Amino acid sequence: MALARRKVLIFGGAAATVTLAAGWGILATPSMSRAAAPWFAAGSGFDDPRLDALSYAILAPNPHNRQPWLFELVGTERIDVRIDLDKRLPATDPFDRQITIGFGCLLELLRQAAGELGYRAEITPFPDGEGQPRLDSGRIASVRLVESEDSQDPLFAHILDRRSTKEPFSAREVSPEDLEAIGLSVTESVSFGASAEGVMVEQLAGNAWQAWQIEYETAVTRRESIDLMRIGNEAAVAQPDGIDLAGPVMSGAHAAGIVTKETLDTPGTTAFESGYDLYKPMVDSTPAWAWLVTRANSREDQLKAGASWVRLNLAAQARGLAVHPWSQALQEFPEMAGPYSELKAMLAPNGGTVQMFARVGYGPAVPESPRWPLEAKLLDA
Repeated sequence: MALARRKVLIFGGAAATVTLAAGWGILATPSMSRAAAPWFAAGSGFDDPRLDALSYAILAPNPHNRQPWLFELVGTERIDVRIDLDKRLPATDPFDRQITIGFGCLLELLRQAAGELGYRAEITPFPDGEGQPRLDSGRIASVRLVESEDSQDPLFAHILDRRSTKEPFSAREVSPEDLEAIGLSVTESVSFGASAEGVMVEQLAGNAWQAWQIEYETAVTRRESIDLMRIGNEAAVAQPDGIDLAGPVMSGAHAAGIVTKETLDTPGTTAFESGYDLYKPMVDSTPAWAWLVTRANSREDQLKAGASWVRLNLAAQARGLAVHPWSQALQEFPEMAGPYSELKAMLAPNGGTVQMFARVGYGPAVPESPRWPLEAKLLDA
């Protein structure tokens, strides 16, 4: 769950307060350019191909933008990829499945960036064993870069343009040809499905909205997200992970006391109730839905799902499409059991695990998500 990052709906007399506060915020809050700096530093020259490749990899999508990765450079060729266990999401992701998918996204971008630099990334997943039922301190992967002239991937060209579009989509339809094209990007052992057919879209939208409400109205899952919200530019720049609610209006609303972690967690407040008005249009405007399924659900399957997810993102970007992961119904906390079973019956009737579920359409341009600089993620920095 995440409230829309750069919006807040203000009603009645609160509007004037926010307008004044927002005007103050424009002058007094820091620019978001520092939080977005890693997007512009990618590949700028770190004097080590491993660091150059990692500078692209850290731009990978990941749940709640937790950026849970840590990197240890070993010798002159190896990268050990580790997890910051404090970055997990125990309420909404109790088995670390979604966090593992985020690592799959990271490793795929690392592979692509290495290829662009003239290296083949030899990736050994979970060399210390799979952490079950939760991830542990063992390595997520060990990666060795080997010089190679034939490892380039055309999807690499779209890494810096990739976005998760958490906005309503336009009324423009998504063609079957576009859905088929982005589906061709997924990796072996991961199945792609999609639908822009009216009845199916309506059923999936109903499931998506029910699941969002359950996550939003369940105190423990709502609070997990609220705890990770960075409200206003100052908070997002100081801690560029989690869910950023940045921009001058949000900074002003925070300064005015209208949008705080307390009001967001209190039913009946303007901040809390606006969540429904922000997210329902996203569901209602979705012309197509897409999903990824794996036959099994091992940690390695989850990494493969992550690789396929970011590849699908890049392929969609190449065709001018926007995507937005809608993961609520796939969360494995008890209150979500109904929508979870329903979605699985619709999308994986013959068995398997639905690993990703997403909106697909045409949306507005959105800015880069905040990122920690690469040096903040190096264990030997």
